[in-house]
Amino acid sequence: MTSYTLRKGSPAKTRSDAVVVGLVKTAKGIVTAPGAEEVGEAWGRKLRPLLESLGFKAGVGEVAKVPSGGVVNAPLVVFLGLGDADALSPAVVRRATGAAVRAVPNAATLALAVPSETLPLLAAAAEGAALGGYAFTRYKKESAPTKPGVGEVIVLSPLARQEEATRAFEEALRVAEAVNTTRDWVNLPPNDLDPAAFVDLVTSQHKATTKGRGAPKIGLEVWDEERLAADGCGGILGVGGGSAAPPRLVKLTWSPKGAERHIALVGKGITYDSGGYTIKPAGSMQTMKSDMAGAAAVVQVLFHIARAGLPVRVTAWAPLAENMVSGTAMRPGDVLTIRGGTTVEVTNTDAEGRLVLADALVLAAEEEPDEIIDVATLTGHMVVALGDKISGVMGDDRLVADLRAAADEAGEAIWPMPIPAEMHDRLRSSKVADIAQHDWVRWGGGLYAAGFLREFTAGLPWAHLDIAGPSFNSGGPHGHVPNGGTGAAVGTLVAYLRTQAATGA
Repeated sequence: MTSYTLRKGSPAKTRSDAVVVGLVKTAKGIVTAPGAEEVGEAWGRKLRPLLESLGFKAGVGEVAKVPSGGVVNAPLVVFLGLGDADALSPAVVRRATGAAVRAVPNAATLALAVPSETLPLLAAAAEGAALGGYAFTRYKKESAPTKPGVGEVIVLSPLARQEEATRAFEEALRVAEAVNTTRDWVNLPPNDLDPAAFVDLVTSQHKATTKGRGAPKIGLEVWDEERLAADGCGGILGVGGGSAAPPRLVKLTWSPKGAERHIALVGKGITYDSGGYTIKPAGSMQTMKSDMAGAAAVVQVLFHIARAGLPVRVTAWAPLAENMVSGTAMRPGDVLTIRGGTTVEVTNTDAEGRLVLADALVLAAEEEPDEIIDVATLTGHMVVALGDKISGVMGDDRLVADLRAAADEAGEAIWPMPIPAEMHDRLRSSKVADIAQHDWVRWGGGLYAAGFLREFTAGLPWAHLDIAGPSFNSGGPHGHVPNGGTGAAVGTLVAYLRTQAATGA
């Protein structure tokens, strides 16, 4: 396991297996970034010709490794591009630092000489290092040629001996831990993570988090299929009815004394999605273990803010089901009754996420929180619209704007999308039920899904994050993002809740 140290020292004199040296582009050419000046001075006039011979352009996350030749104490120098000096930001540092750590997987010690002269930059460097070094190897044989990871990462910063800097550093590592745990859960194969197994993971983490003197008090409730039926949760039961693994619902509660705000988080937890009778093409099923990424995210966010002791009340709801094909599976044409009595005609069993979310949204709204935020790998339409690295956000204008600001702080990309007025009539196209779950109109399917969810929020301030694109990376790693589960939305929600706790707004 990698350890992380905050230290004040010279990158040219620090003893480590490798040192990462940040470089930026200026009008006068490529120069060392703040925090790495001593390395530039040690190389002197030879640095620029060296970089030119390497073809190094200092693009964000660009990496070039060279032997130091004794110019600095570390035997290996890792030049790291940080882009334009004028555009340097915590998001850039986070992304680039992640790429640098991943590029040196076998170092026993790795020193980071990247911009860290402010608290946001310092936090971004620490978080990027912890996120970039992530690897999911649970199912690899010990003899397989896996990358062991860096033993120790040393973040060099002029702020190192300040108490405020230590707090920011440790908080950044805790955020990264929440993101990486979310990644672990998303990467688990569906035969090891059905609804009951998900509950076991939550229960185990709850026990560990609440154990000992001074530990946070976190409420935990679990609905089994009998309680779901008694409470009228027809959406969750309908989706989960086709699986041998019964559905569940998890509720976590953090209620600190003096909290003025209550925020409900709802996360979609489809532990595997075959599409049901509206079955998916074979190639589309490969990554459907990740359809519970929203539930994993809200669970980890709640545990994180409880450990941090943030003075804001948060309730996390995770409706869990496996969408399978069997003699007991829901069919197109079925009518389900959501908690509260709204009837829904099922027209597409592969649009199941909105059905489980509907029950959870109603339960969340019954507690009359100040606002509700749901997180879901909801629609392929949003991936078509925004690509696989950007989440869509819809809902209350103020909440959408605040979430966008939080996403900018966390280095995540989200983009606002509308819910047109026409969706009201489209939702009511069913001839047999109150609303139609899906209408097979190709255009605006992601907006239709958001409009469907809004029907169950009791008019409360609400926002919907559709993370279908960025929640799972099927390609190669980039920046601080690995392949597989990414932990999308965790950083954004943590940043948002931190702001709410600080302002009491």
